[in-house]
Amino acid sequence: MEITKELWGKSKCGKEIYLYTMKNASGAYVKLSSVGAGIQSVVVPDKEGKLADVILGYPEAVSYFGDGPCAGKIPGRYANRIAKGHFTLDGMEYTLPINNGPNHLHGGPDGFQNRVWESRINGDAVEFLYYSEDGEMGYPGALKAVARYDWSEENELRLTITAETDAPTVINLTNHAYWNLNGEGNGNILGHELQLNASEYLPTDDSLIPEGESVPVAGTPMDFVTAKPLGRDIREDFPALNYGKGYDNCWVIDGAEPGQLQFAAELTAPESGRVLQVYTTQPGVQVYTGNWLAGSPVAKCGRSYGDYEGVAIECQHFPDSPNKEEYPSTVLRPGEVYEEAIIFAFSTK
Repeated sequence: MEITKELWGKSKCGKEIYLYTMKNASGAYVKLSSVGAGIQSVVVPDKEGKLADVILGYPEAVSYFGDGPCAGKIPGRYANRIAKGHFTLDGMEYTLPINNGPNHLHGGPDGFQNRVWESRINGDAVEFLYYSEDGEMGYPGALKAVARYDWSEENELRLTITAETDAPTVINLTNHAYWNLNGEGNGNILGHELQLNASEYLPTDDSLIPEGESVPVAGTPMDFVTAKPLGRDIREDFPALNYGKGYDNCWVIDGAEPGQLQFAAELTAPESGRVLQVYTTQPGVQVYTGNWLAGSPVAKCGRSYGDYEGVAIECQHFPDSPNKEEYPSTVLRPGEVYEEAIIFAFSTK
């Protein structure tokens, strides 16, 4: 594995931003940025062996700060939504910034995704570290988070995220990559076929906060148990699709167990023949079909992306878990280690 590091720019406060390239023997490679510990490029072959970049992103480091899509980065301290920006932990109520309708999203406007992480090459991996101070964006406890990326000779990108805290807090971390397996900038993903290892999903209110228990997908447009094109049912008159202008919901992964890798999703682009399989230790997978990508910064393809030009498959704990006792806990306490993994495995057929 060949790993190189280059200075990519500086933040407004003068902090240096680095870009890492991990290339395997076949020539497929991944580029990683210290802005939000993000994935900037994933270049893999199609069914004819032609390499293309299959992740949405930008050519300039500064474009990753405050971008609406949160492209390729790790949002935190809590990915996804917390209702009304409030939660109670051990009898104490905490207030977080409201930045998505009436709710708190992705850790707030100055969340992990908009921070420059410390970074280093560690053997055959690249590691990023972020230290979140007690009270940052309203969250209790000082938290140290580490994101480790490994890129294999088989074109598998593994992300392992660990964290520790000095006081009880809540945490939910993922990667917010958008995929277009025909190559970024090559049109929408509505013809991509998606299969989910999920027979239930979480219905939400109109602000995309889950209402409670999961329900079966059978007989609804939310059914991806058998692979189908993302665009087949996306215009159906169905509450989840009406609220988000497309898919933006969390599915419950069948057979998920804490600490155990489980198959979550398979995305296929019939045109290019590229296949992405996703595995995770997390209990849920949020699928977002890029319903509001229009207006994003100028992208690697030389223009702004349009709506539905990428799909995010975000392995995570459930939205609003701090306010829902019936959901798997997202509480992290001193002495405990948060550890979750996601694998993006690329192939062709």
